[in-house]
Amino acid sequence: MDQSPITEAPREREWLGFQREDGRKGIRNLVLVVYLVECAHHVAREIWLPYRKMGVHLAGFPGCYPNAYARRVLGRIGTHPNVGAVLLVSLGCESFDAEGLAREIAVSGRPVETLVIQQTGGTEKTVRLGRSWVKRRLTDLQKVPRCSMTAADLTIGTICGGSDATSGLTANPACGYAFDLLVDSGGTAIFEETGELFGCEGDLSRRAITPELGRALADSVSKAFDYYATLGHASFAPGNAEGGLTTIEEKSLGAYLKSGTRPISGLLKPGDVPPGPGLYLLDVVPDGDVRFGFPNIADNAEIVEMIACGAHAVFFTTGRGSVVGSAVSPVIKVCANPETFRRMKSDMDINAGEILLGKSDVPAMGRRIFDYLLEVAAGKSTVSERLGHQEFILTYKTFEPLGPACLPLR
Repeated sequence: MDQSPITEAPREREWLGFQREDGRKGIRNLVLVVYLVECAHHVAREIWLPYRKMGVHLAGFPGCYPNAYARRVLGRIGTHPNVGAVLLVSLGCESFDAEGLAREIAVSGRPVETLVIQQTGGTEKTVRLGRSWVKRRLTDLQKVPRCSMTAADLTIGTICGGSDATSGLTANPACGYAFDLLVDSGGTAIFEETGELFGCEGDLSRRAITPELGRALADSVSKAFDYYATLGHASFAPGNAEGGLTTIEEKSLGAYLKSGTRPISGLLKPGDVPPGPGLYLLDVVPDGDVRFGFPNIADNAEIVEMIACGAHAVFFTTGRGSVVGSAVSPVIKVCANPETFRRMKSDMDINAGEILLGKSDVPAMGRRIFDYLLEVAAGKSTVSERLGHQEFILTYKTFEPLGPACLPLR
């Protein structure tokens, strides 16, 4: 792809964000209620329900058997720049490192409390204590200092879901153009879906800032290929075929366009925070033998992993249509298909299908997406936020630490 610079410089814009004690800057100021096992999910939800439209979000891990990946992700979610305070809800007998998670959050300067249902005396008492704590924290968060932010302070992820034949023609390249604008502004961009980059290994390697990183990028796609081959299933759903896509390779070409054209600065795994600005690939396929089934059983699993890497917001491109949002970070829906937008307008932020209708082109749509991102960063609610979407899913995975070639800037 052409890696020439965009001739029109991104417009500089400043807004007020939320300054965290650990030095990070957020675009939202949330209280997070986290359940540490499915047995505590109901109690956590009851604590959250009265405040669900007041800046309180719900997240958690359903498993009881310990998993280092889940612990790492929740640590990153609990210290995310959009999060100002965290309530942990434990049953009491699960094998989750609740104390370690609470310490990590406390070290970041965020208020944190752990309620253990078996110790507090059951559902009703825990709900009452939890609601009281959340109410106090909402008052405290009003005193969080504000700070100046620009696009250079942003980390943004991108994902495609419910893709069809229009995705690679409109929304995906437009988001890629917006990514170029973000990187040129000094910001940080994260793309993923190594299971949808088959055949793009050469292009990824050529864009890497070092030969060693280029080989690591190609290896991550090869790993995904072997993983899916073992499962006998690729990242290709019936809806993709019904929407006009014919092969995983064709889908991969469309997915690749979301990355834009800038050099790739590093390879991440879930929970790795980029060490500096630039463009990064997120490897979401587990390492080692296939143990836990499909790498991501829903689009929100990938959204969560990008948020765990520090994404303030996420571009979500869709041709067939998707209604999901996410806890913690706003999701910006970019609809690829004008017919889908007509049917599902109330769930979409931007109609990239105008490109197909000749009403726009990729550069103009990319600038529109970038400008909309800055409005969201400054406080504008996305459609999914206004509708109350706060989806969150976290399953079992296994990852090895990054090798030295993966983050040359570190």
